[in-house]
Amino acid sequence: MRYETRCVKIQLKPDSVERVREWAATLNESRRTEALETLRDESVVLEAAFLDCTAEGDFLIYVMKAESFEQAKEAAASSTHAIDEYHKAFKRDTWGVRKQLERLIDLDRTDEVTAEAAPRQGFDESR
Repeated sequence: MRYETRCVKIQLKPDSVERVREWAATLNESRRTEALETLRDESVVLEAAFLDCTAEGDFLIYVMKAESFEQAKEAAASSTHAIDEYHKAFKRDTWGVRKQLERLIDLDRTDEVTAEAAPRQGFDESR
């Protein structure tokens, strides 16, 4: 399967870096299982955020891969997961201007790695 890839640069509101770090720690630690459930619902296979603190301001660089960003958008809009409300409030409180970045290279071995891992994990591919 070919996945869609997007990268967005988000200017953070002034003095929000501490809140951004708290949000990241929450998703990576105490609410990781919930976050992964939402990604499944949204057909997202990768979500990564990077912090870039510059003289021009603080930015999140957000990278995502999904089966379909249209499907992801629809699932997010109708989500009943509590973590999605947390994420919406976080975005409202910390995000400024967003800009989708131009994709220049998109090399992806996701299917290849998944196929290689299946026999090792005991999956029967003959079914």
